Amino acid sequence: MVQRIGEEMQEVGFDEVIIDGFGSAIGRLGDGPVHLVYDSHIDVVDTGDLAQWKSDPFKARIEHGILHGRGASDNKAAIATMVHGAGLMKDLGVDLSRFTLWVVGTVQEEDCDGLALEYPLTHTIPKAELVVLGEATNLQVYRGHRGRAEFAIHTSGHAAHASAPERGVNAIYRMAPIMQQIEELNERLAIDPFLGKGTIVLSKVACDTPSLNAVPDGCTIYLDRRLTIGESVQSSRAELEALPAVHEGDAVVELLTYEGKAYTGLSLTTEKYFPTWVTPEEHPGVRAAVETGEVALGRTPEVGRWVFSTNGVSSAGKLGIPTIGFGPANEVYAHSVDDQCPIDHLPEAVAWYAAFPERYLATTGTTAAG
Repeated sequence: MVQRIGEEMQEVGFDEVIIDGFGSAIGRLGDGPVHLVYDSHIDVVDTGDLAQWKSDPFKARIEHGILHGRGASDNKAAIATMVHGAGLMKDLGVDLSRFTLWVVGTVQEEDCDGLALEYPLTHTIPKAELVVLGEATNLQVYRGHRGRAEFAIHTSGHAAHASAPERGVNAIYRMAPIMQQIEELNERLAIDPFLGKGTIVLSKVACDTPSLNAVPDGCTIYLDRRLTIGESVQSSRAELEALPAVHEGDAVVELLTYEGKAYTGLSLTTEKYFPTWVTPEEHPGVRAAVETGEVALGRTPEVGRWVFSTNGVSSAGKLGIPTIGFGPANEVYAHSVDDQCPIDHLPEAVAWYAAFPERYLATTGTTAAG
């Protein structure tokens, strides 16, 4: 994927094409003082049950004007249209002395959102002023989403032969009331009128046991915690530690850590906390994005937010770089066996990406001198 993206960037006339230390493809067009970043991740999730797919998920199928296949909506259509949007911008003779456009195809977003984009934003791309994410928005303009954190809760017991359970302490039974209280906690989490409600989901259960004929001496549950405005990793951890069953079961709450090794050999490590972020609706980037839709597409895009998480957790959430989103396809098809993108979204996305930088400069009043 990285090699193909690099070849396509060179074909349409990028000034520079590199592969960074973590393996992402990065193309530069222009050399002006305002640095704009287009980012789309290029990895995909697994297929799941192949029997549920109507055709091979890794062989594109076009039917009734729709492109089907794994990654069609999440997020390969976006990187293709970003690259060719930049190429169209050059073909149109846009003044590239006023800004520098960086197009990034990031790796490993599905493993750990934000990690691969944070790397070039702190190592390669100087002073990025705005990031545009290509995650699916159905050709609308998005400006934020809930954050998230991944926790584990551990209970311990004492192993014994299953023929005499009274001799041991079953770690799973200690966990059972905690699971129930987590389900109840989900119902009373905070709600934000724009981003929506905070949520918590028990996503995996594991146990340690000497055998299938023994009392388990360890149990771990894994939690996906989505954070709305006003919630933080500290507050969400405190909520878990305050559950009565956590105290009664002597349970331990852990914030998980991610360590990812790229195909380049570089390993990066981060806590699995991904901050909530929102770019204000009055921000020049949001206004320019809407105006670009009016100019390039002939209609006014709606302004909204993603339900899922994106690389914006790093660009906006950690680094404080204003971030917006515009991309082809509808996010409802992401990670599903119906993964798809309308073919007619592709030229419209190309047109939007080609028109946005000049519209952004006009909105901010930026001159060639910066």
